[in-house]
Amino acid sequence: MNEKRAVILASGGMDSATAAAVAQDEGYELYMLHTSYGQRTESKEYECAKAQAKHYDAADFLYLTTDHLSKIGASSLTDEKLDVAEADLESDEIPNSYVPFRNANLLSMAVSYAEANDCDAVFIGAHSEDFSGYPDCRPQFFDAFQQVVNAGTKDETQLSIEAPFVEWSKTDIVECGLGLDVPYELTWSCYRKEGPACGTCDACAFRLQAFQNLSEQDSIGYVECPDYTE
Repeated sequence: MNEKRAVILASGGMDSATAAAVAQDEGYELYMLHTSYGQRTESKEYECAKAQAKHYDAADFLYLTTDHLSKIGASSLTDEKLDVAEADLESDEIPNSYVPFRNANLLSMAVSYAEANDCDAVFIGAHSEDFSGYPDCRPQFFDAFQQVVNAGTKDETQLSIEAPFVEWSKTDIVECGLGLDVPYELTWSCYRKEGPACGTCDACAFRLQAFQNLSEQDSIGYVECPDYTE
């Protein structure tokens, strides 16, 4: 058994799958946490997260469901009355796919899970192109959350919040993941559909752009594959 343990916030997406690979490469035993909160593609995301846990031979896979974020609403990911916007990779506006304060909710679950299992770290796959639009992906958010963890856990608990890609682009993440043999065929990014991916929402666009920038073929299917090359 590894001496170090880490909880991975496993969304089922490519960023958290790469974060899991990085944590494992650093010698952590993986405890993977996946949460369904009423998002449009929750079944596909769960399927992918579970498959990733098997791939990485995780020590544990915890699946939690909650409906409070969907009841709160105000996000196209959880409210069918709101259309998921078309990709705009140059915009600095907060997109309607933003789920209000979601990462604080998910990290709180992860910290509880981590402390209960004597883990040393919680990994989250947030990156620079996330925090350009999502305020709860900013480096200062994770710095502040670390202070909350320090103040709100047992004195003997030493738990770090790890966001290894917070200054990276999606292209950087894919390049790293390809080097670590991340099974990107077991990941899902599309905000709209559970298959095939739409190719035109923000999540699809950033994903496609990353593979296109590296002249690599993505391993999932798309309805459309526009050229997003930088």
